[in-house]
Amino acid sequence: MTQTAKITLTATAAALLAAGVTLTTTASGWTVPSLFKDKAPSTATADAGGGTAAPVAQAAQPAALAAPVVAMPAAQLPNYRAIVQTQGPAVVGITVAGLHKVGNADMDDDAPAARGREDDADPFFRFFRGIPGLRMPQQGPQPFRGQGSGFIISADGLVLTNAHVVRDAKQVTVKLSDRREYSAQVLGSDPATDIAVLKVDAKGLPTVQLGDPKQVQVGDYVLAIGAPYGFEQTATQGIVSAKGRSLPGDSVVPFIQTDAAVNPGNSGGPLFDAAGRVVGVNAQIYSQSGGFQGLAFSIPVDVALKVKDQIVAHGKVEHARLGVTLQDLSAPLAASFGLGAPDGALVSSVQPGSAAAKAGLKAGDVITGVDGEPVRVAGDVSSRVGLARPGDKLKLELWRDKNRVTETVSLGRAERDRQEASAAPEGGSLGLALRPLERQELRGSGLDHGLLIERVAGPAQLAGVQPGDVLLALNGKPVQDVEEVRAALKSSPKQVALLVSRDGQQIFVPVRLG
Repeated sequence: MTQTAKITLTATAAALLAAGVTLTTTASGWTVPSLFKDKAPSTATADAGGGTAAPVAQAAQPAALAAPVVAMPAAQLPNYRAIVQTQGPAVVGITVAGLHKVGNADMDDDAPAARGREDDADPFFRFFRGIPGLRMPQQGPQPFRGQGSGFIISADGLVLTNAHVVRDAKQVTVKLSDRREYSAQVLGSDPATDIAVLKVDAKGLPTVQLGDPKQVQVGDYVLAIGAPYGFEQTATQGIVSAKGRSLPGDSVVPFIQTDAAVNPGNSGGPLFDAAGRVVGVNAQIYSQSGGFQGLAFSIPVDVALKVKDQIVAHGKVEHARLGVTLQDLSAPLAASFGLGAPDGALVSSVQPGSAAAKAGLKAGDVITGVDGEPVRVAGDVSSRVGLARPGDKLKLELWRDKNRVTETVSLGRAERDRQEASAAPEGGSLGLALRPLERQELRGSGLDHGLLIERVAGPAQLAGVQPGDVLLALNGKPVQDVEEVRAALKSSPKQVALLVSRDGQQIFVPVRLG
């Protein structure tokens, strides 16, 4: 089968052609010859792999367009063959087997949050679980098999991959490019960053070369190696499309966005820079079809290594917590706060007793900088806090009441354990067992907040609330955690109105308590 390449002129390219500038292609990439002066025709040459290309004639330009000749060096293509040959042996395929509890939102990429095995909901931001397991609508634990990718970072058998690749796995097998296979132990995983660390019992294994994601810029060449759809040692190339992406439900990680083709099975595989150094861990795609559609997202490898260090040292990962709800600024909001540009993270709420509350932050503050680094969007703050350790101190630069102030905050600990809303007001209990939605559940449901209702009893059950519903608001006030529910019940109301999400629909449910 042959494939026809198509080149679409951008608006900039079309404008250049209209102005008389000729676009030429060389073995090294695109070059734009300089503009002609009006006196005499000139020529431009393009270096094609060390040879001298034929002169390229250009049309004469009006005197008004005459400009100094500016040398524009052509981008050099990386040696992909060398990268695959030298680094490919350290890229591994990972197969997993285990039992999934039906109703688990992470059973596969298509499961809506907090529901059973319904058909696809919104396919926004799918995790790569590799080749998905069987879809079984029966109740109770069901066997599954899955596949992903990873890469070896130490000769004694440490392997990095995605946490979702090995979640619920009872058996994990690592397969090298030379077809050696090893049983692997999961040393630990961190759902917040989607990083897991595996250990195989072997010595003298090939390892990848690690790079610095901070040195990678938009437009740089990248190469991905993995096992899409089970096709091992598949290499695909592209460029860095954007940096510091904050995705729904993934506020901790400043993702690297690329257009390198990655698909289910690439999960956990490495993203290489042009020099053959790993700069990212392939983790997610944006897709409305389930396959690659031009947008892929990788976890910066420095983030992955921080997680690895904690897992190896302590067997678990702790993340810091600021205790605020943040939103991006729009131009009208920035103007209303007296800011000249919509840069910064607007504090919309501060949780009582949190690190932010103790530091004096309040709703309406705009965080414009963290430790001297400027903040453009809310994700800049979320990722910085999420990757810090509990007890770390951050210096926050704030815009408050049209003045610049500075506050130092000592970060708290992010609690991810399930919580019970057991506080009972006078006159009866609400009767709900709640826990915060996890990142994958938020993604699958399309919600940006909510508490999963795990068990129902008493007044809530009589009112028709069901296990699996997601509590969004109580008496019209959005709820972010269980403490907010407890606080709303302290006044001993006789009746409350719950806003819940059920089967993709939002409904109000009145609950009589007294």
